[in-house]
Amino acid sequence: MTPKLSQFVNCRILRNHKFIKEDIWVRDGKIVNPEKIFFDEKIQADIVIDCKGLAIAPGFIELQINGGYGYDFRFVTEQRKSWSYFLLPNFSYFSTRCVSHSFTKNKTKKWRYKWCHNTRCTCRRAFYQPRKEGAHPAECILDYEKGISAIENLYGSLENIKLITLAPEFNNSAQVIRSLTEKGIVVSLGHSTANLSQGEAAVNNGATFITHLFNAMLPFHHRDPGLVGLLASDNIPKNKSVYFGIIADNIHTHPAALRIAYRVHPNGLVLVTDAVSAHGLTEGTHKIGQMNVEIRDKKAYVAGTNTLCGSIATMIECVQLFVKSTGCTPEYALEAASLHPAQALGIEKTKGTLNFGADC
Repeated sequence: MTPKLSQFVNCRILRNHKFIKEDIWVRDGKIVNPEKIFFDEKIQADIVIDCKGLAIAPGFIELQINGGYGYDFRFVTEQRKSWSYFLLPNFSYFSTRCVSHSFTKNKTKKWRYKWCHNTRCTCRRAFYQPRKEGAHPAECILDYEKGISAIENLYGSLENIKLITLAPEFNNSAQVIRSLTEKGIVVSLGHSTANLSQGEAAVNNGATFITHLFNAMLPFHHRDPGLVGLLASDNIPKNKSVYFGIIADNIHTHPAALRIAYRVHPNGLVLVTDAVSAHGLTEGTHKIGQMNVEIRDKKAYVAGTNTLCGSIATMIECVQLFVKSTGCTPEYALEAASLHPAQALGIEKTKGTLNFGADC
């Protein structure tokens, strides 16, 4: 049976960093070139959707989310379909967890924009420096003195792992980073007390990402800017891009810090929520997994403390707050949540874009 051809009309589409007035054609999960339809196939669309002037943008790709509505990605149960139903109707995601198992979820839905995107969901795993564990239990932190075998022994196969966060100041980090990148795993630096030199060494060994910039790392200092300094370092390969996640909820990251990161390295900026399982819950204290989480003043804390344990913002809220905080264009903010993460993963030819041949 020939797949149906859909045509979205009366819309503006985000392509090549700007909105243009153009129809978009979709067939068999792909965006197709209308010239071939007109001149080669000489056919009409099976389905025509009038967007009534709305915009169409690539679906968000969330590289750091922990759960929501009381569900935690660390605990895989039959309820995982419910997680995705409540959490992620508008984008694709990486589940951020520190236990084995992963699963896939593809979801596309029309909301304020028409999200045209599907991405395989795979896990990101983390290995932190004990002094920067944040809300993570210190006793659960793994070092890698024995190299990548320590990671494989804990998790088994790394087949479903796409991104791992680690602290580059640990011994043997160079060998571990090289081994992970050889397996096609993106290495991100974070939850770390690393100085700039250690960060530069990690990048030269293959690391290409920074986990939630400014959070759970040494604060910027003018004599040694730490991992933050990678945004402007001249001691990494000229042809190598360093991407960084940033939580634009105006809680984890001050608007002035958002502006600094945006102006220093706009091409590497990736919006993330770092949303935790408390996302979507009411104010008060909630037992989630092994942790008591308290929501107050629209923030999530480890109960009884002032330690933030993750964001409860949505990605669209982060996009809106980022535009307001930095003065960037809506086009840039939308691409920071779609194209940029796709580029960080090396999948930008088919994800995070509305170019012909991309997945929809």
